[in-house]
Amino acid sequence: MKQSAGLLLYRHTPAGLCVVVVHPSGPYNKNAAWSLPKGEPEPGETSEQAARREVREETGVDVTGPLLSLGHVDYTKSRKRVFAFAAVLADDVVLRCASWEIDRCELLPIDQARQLLHHDQVAFLDRLWSTVRAAPR
Repeated sequence: MKQSAGLLLYRHTPAGLCVVVVHPSGPYNKNAAWSLPKGEPEPGETSEQAARREVREETGVDVTGPLLSLGHVDYTKSRKRVFAFAAVLADDVVLRCASWEIDRCELLPIDQARQLLHHDQVAFLDRLWSTVRAAPR
């Protein structure tokens, strides 16, 4: 089974909990679902290391602090297993498309992200919400 790992960056804002999602580039992805920044681990790399690398490569954000495991999901069609972690996005961080692989990178309210995200990845939003909604800020 193919595996990938990603990092769901989040920030508490006056509008509520917001998360970072990315959209794959290319004309064939025009109507594709959005995703958390993710990719396949390189040889010898753990899922956590891959998640940190992928978010840095795709968004330019270097996450060095602790990560919260959000477990994994198995895609229903491709049978790919995606491991996800979460980390706070600092207030002073500016997002950008740092790779040709994505054409959009946005911090969105969690409900808006839920509408755009790949349907198999929505479980990560639910897990994040249940963990951080009542956490101190």
